Amino acid sequence: MTEPTSAVAKPRCAMVLAAGLGTRMHPLTERMPKPLVAVGGKPLLDHVLDRLADAGVERAVVNVHHMADQIVEHVRGRRRPEIVISDERAALLGTGGGVVKALPALGDGPFFHLNADTIWIEGPRPNLARLAGAFDPLRMDVLLLLAPRTTSIGYDGRGDFSIGSDGVLVRRGARESAPFVYAGVAVLSRDLFVDAPAGAFGLTQLFDRAEAEGRLRGLPLEGTWMHVGTPGAIGQAEAAILESAA
Repeated sequence: MTEPTSAVAKPRCAMVLAAGLGTRMHPLTERMPKPLVAVGGKPLLDHVLDRLADAGVERAVVNVHHMADQIVEHVRGRRRPEIVISDERAALLGTGGGVVKALPALGDGPFFHLNADTIWIEGPRPNLARLAGAFDPLRMDVLLLLAPRTTSIGYDGRGDFSIGSDGVLVRRGARESAPFVYAGVAVLSRDLFVDAPAGAFGLTQLFDRAEAEGRLRGLPLEGTWMHVGTPGAIGQAEAAILESAA
């Protein structure tokens, strides 16, 4: 696939989803929120925030719910990027409702959207820079970073999408497998949230609408994505990080 380059200014803000319960990471998440679980000597959340800082992001909105005080205290001293807490302690708003609540702090243009537990080893070019450069608001409302299913570490699912030559995504059928899995990283347009539901809802609802309108695109990740969904996956991820640094 030819990788497009957009003239749109790169995102200066990001939304980081850190409010989940982390149930699959028990027993570790009985004493800490999943974003603070360490992989390679660094909390998952810091892996994400460091990537954002390297990409020139100035502000990251981090939503919190489960053991929220620990996350608030952890990011208190961080200056790059500036951290804004979106408090969902009263009620979880879902992956979509959480973004709607945070929109006033996410600037006027497209923004990065990341799961707090996503982690990857970079390839030749930084993936956030690639994603920002490929985002074209005239053609898309969503640009997903997609990891190759067969080379991802800790992932044993059947994938999510195939990618056409123009970046248009084809969702896998119920009994099929697909070559790419959503890596938990995206660039989103604010237009995606026009007429969004009130309250709690899943972001996939808006992704489905963008797909129906031909405005959902994907970009293959360069490097290696690691799915750290369970305690057992931590060792796999750490081994890959050590190998990449050798």
